Amino acid sequence: MAKKSITARQQKREKKVAQYAEKRAALKAAGDYAALDELPKNASPVRLKNRCQLTGRGRGYMRYFGISRVMFRDMALNGKIPGVKKASW
Repeated sequence: MAKKSITARQQKREKKVAQYAEKRAALKAAGDYAALDELPKNASPVRLKNRCQLTGRGRGYMRYFGISRVMFRDMALNGKIPGVKKASW
């Protein structure tokens, strides 16, 4: 499980990206890169990291499910993800 400060920082960045999304798009379309430099660094969507919605883990993230591989395996074995079962051959 990720530290609370890491997940809080991520949520803060997500809010900042959403807040400046329209302004960024307008400045990019206009080609005004000097004004883009004046925006806060955390307003850039590049600074966001995919994290597990349940634990906040940043590595082993499965984009389709929105969770980490550890939580995916745990939920799949418990039958909480429909249509997923352990392979055996």
